[in-house]
Amino acid sequence: MTHPVLSNPLRPAILAAARSSRVRRLVTTAPPTRRLVDRFVAGDSLPAALAVAEGLLASGRAVSIDHLGEDTLDPDQARVVVDEYRALLAGLGAVRERASTVFGGDPAVEVSVKLTALGLSLGADGPRIALDRARAICSAADTAGVWVTVDAEDHTVTDDTLQIVRELRRDHPWVGAVLQAYLYRTEQDCRDLAGAGSRVRLCKGAYDEPAAVAYRDRADVDESYRRCLRILVKGDGYPMVASHDPAMIALTDALCSEAGRGPDRFEHQMLFGIRDREQLRLAGAGRRMRVYVPYGSQWYGYLMRRIAERPSNLRFFVRSVLGRD
Repeated sequence: MTHPVLSNPLRPAILAAARSSRVRRLVTTAPPTRRLVDRFVAGDSLPAALAVAEGLLASGRAVSIDHLGEDTLDPDQARVVVDEYRALLAGLGAVRERASTVFGGDPAVEVSVKLTALGLSLGADGPRIALDRARAICSAADTAGVWVTVDAEDHTVTDDTLQIVRELRRDHPWVGAVLQAYLYRTEQDCRDLAGAGSRVRLCKGAYDEPAAVAYRDRADVDESYRRCLRILVKGDGYPMVASHDPAMIALTDALCSEAGRGPDRFEHQMLFGIRDREQLRLAGAGRRMRVYVPYGSQWYGYLMRRIAERPSNLRFFVRSVLGRD
């Protein structure tokens, strides 16, 4: 899940640092970093992630669990990722059975999957490899009674990602797709994916995309998000509104009310560690509220995108490093 873009003037430099092996070593070995990681990541291990999921479900919120990792160029590592998801799904199946439902008859538990972690970038055969491994994860999810959403990544893999989603939906029509509002193409993608039963998570976007393919100004991104949201709400699918922005949350409720969408026909989504009180308020008001919960040791890229998105996250990180938090 990706959220507010371009609100941090240092964002380009931070995202460049995310690609630097030298900065990665510095950040990942600094003891204060752990304090920021713990704010946004549900631990390094599967048991830690399951414990967080169980707590969120008990509070009336649903969950989407993501095993962190992307840009896998090692076939053996891609197989390890599939094995981790199988273990995660088995654990979530047990959590789901113990937790009271918060979404009526729909799964309150899902996993989010990045296709580059499954081998999408492994040359010409990458899309086939990623599809086969995503199918294995979806079959395991079926057994566990858990949904799967295929996450968005940078624009260079968007076509392959959406094609794989279409292929997965042949056997698993509940598979979710993620669209990023800052891409120029996303309005048309929303129209294409707004059909009956189609679950679509709409987020703003957090990758450092060029002006040739994406809006760079925050106001333009916000306006694109509004246009895309209207398309999804007017369609026949199931919008998953991934935003922490109070204006977008209010607009969602207004548009859904105008379209006659009851609270069981859309959901709000937010990131673990961000706006916890607002998450609880929405859940308490009878809204479907799902929390995106990442876990695992490959947290560096995810953490840097969170820092890049919001100046408050950067301030929190600096205070932690200086020992002032």
